[in-house]
Amino acid sequence: MQDLCRDLIEGRAIVPRVGSVIELETVHPRYAVLDALGNPVEPVVPYLRELALDDNRPLTGRSYAYDVLRWYRLLWFLGVPWDRATEAEASALVGWLRVAANPQRRRKNPDTPPPGSVNARTGKRYLKAGYAPATINHSLTVVSSFYAFHRRHNRGPLVNPVPESLARRRALAHRDPDTAVPVFRRARLRQRVRQTDPRAIPDAMWDELFAAMTHDRDRAAVLLYVSSGSRAGELLGVTPGDIDWAGQQFYVVTKGTDDREPVPASPQALVILAAYLDQVGLPAAHEPVFRTRRGPDKPLSYWAMRRVLQRANEKLKTNWTLHDLRHTAANRMANDPNLTLAQVRAILRHTDLATTGRYLNARVEDLFDALQQHYNRPRVERSFAPGYDPDDFKAVFGG
Repeated sequence: MQDLCRDLIEGRAIVPRVGSVIELETVHPRYAVLDALGNPVEPVVPYLRELALDDNRPLTGRSYAYDVLRWYRLLWFLGVPWDRATEAEASALVGWLRVAANPQRRRKNPDTPPPGSVNARTGKRYLKAGYAPATINHSLTVVSSFYAFHRRHNRGPLVNPVPESLARRRALAHRDPDTAVPVFRRARLRQRVRQTDPRAIPDAMWDELFAAMTHDRDRAAVLLYVSSGSRAGELLGVTPGDIDWAGQQFYVVTKGTDDREPVPASPQALVILAAYLDQVGLPAAHEPVFRTRRGPDKPLSYWAMRRVLQRANEKLKTNWTLHDLRHTAANRMANDPNLTLAQVRAILRHTDLATTGRYLNARVEDLFDALQQHYNRPRVERSFAPGYDPDDFKAVFGG
């Protein structure tokens, strides 16, 4: 088994993609993990059920199910029973994910820029071919909670296979969300996640992106994104009853909650949205207003909206994402002198004020005009008041 672990860590072995995650008709849990024969993995069922009963969102259960499936694939490959796993298997998981290719990063188009390269126009990197450090850390968190659940019920190994920092866990459990996050050493196997500034779209490139939209539906969507700061999925769920035309706002269900909250919308976005709805007709009160344009009438999905942006990127040779539109809205609001940071936090519905504070920055690309004036400004020539001899100044001060 040690040889197998070494081969995984060095990228010389491939873990078979056996098993699957399926959606159930039950609510607790909503998802199940199946083995290679299509049978439910029994230790995972009560874990996902408790996750649902703890009032986690269904998509959280789905995400955790896939992380547990990835862990089980590793154990099946190594021939280790789940209740005999040790830190050695957790190390193998990290080593494997650090070198393995992420299937979601596969690209069929041969002209696609190489993974990890930098776009010359936006300065943004394309996603790398492998798993991101944050994804690896999330997998470790899920596996750790899976074994913590079973340990509470006197099942599984006595020692959690995933090392953890108890000091960090205790400190974060009682942290005020308005205070800075304390700095702790990373627990063993945890990856370093580099904190980068959010990438807002500069005004000139935003104008190009908006001009690349070819339909009122797409124009209305990107304008609503950039004027409200809504997340991609939140906006696509808006129904006719969620739009307050007179109040220039609409209601969204905030990510991770069932809360229906108002967000602002620019008058221009609402005008274009009204024009779009005049063309296609108003859907039923409970149906999303953004619809597909081809094929059977159905709500516009996240992946379809993502494809709209990808087509614009191909035309402009850029690599903007839907979340960059939210970053753009946040950057504009946070740097507006007429808005306080607390107001921006309320609009964006951030839990932590420090998250909103990340948008208080000035970027070189946003200062292009000011920098051009700076570079073209004539050099200041030294002058002396009448009555003073320049030679005397030179003798005293040098120069």
